[in-house]
Amino acid sequence: MLPGRPWAWPSSPGSREGESALDYTEVLRRLAINDEHFAEECIRRTRVHSVELDPRTLALVRVAALVAVGGAAPSYGVEADAALSAGATTGEIVEVLVGIVSVVGLPSVVAAAPSLALALGCDLEDALEQPAAG
Repeated sequence: MLPGRPWAWPSSPGSREGESALDYTEVLRRLAINDEHFAEECIRRTRVHSVELDPRTLALVRVAALVAVGGAAPSYGVEADAALSAGATTGEIVEVLVGIVSVVGLPSVVAAAPSLALALGCDLEDALEQPAAG
């Protein structure tokens, strides 16, 4: 999102005056003070409508976030399926791991790789038994 660009909320029943467009600083302020109503709206919104990201980008970001928090194995299936459905390729999903190593650290990526491989239908047990391609 560009600085100064309002964060437009979709119309929703019960929305308060002034909540139709929020400046990015207001979004950050509400998150920083742990505004529970706002947080619930954020969760609802990402289920219904991509914030300012296209669905493919949002799905790839969610895969990266899952790696960063050490998500449960079944979650990788859900997020990988969402990314594929949104138009990402399996190669792009794997590139997410490579792209975040310097941020989340190699141990997090190594821990996530088997779960993501399983989610993408890759049998790592067979792959680990084969010599590395060089």
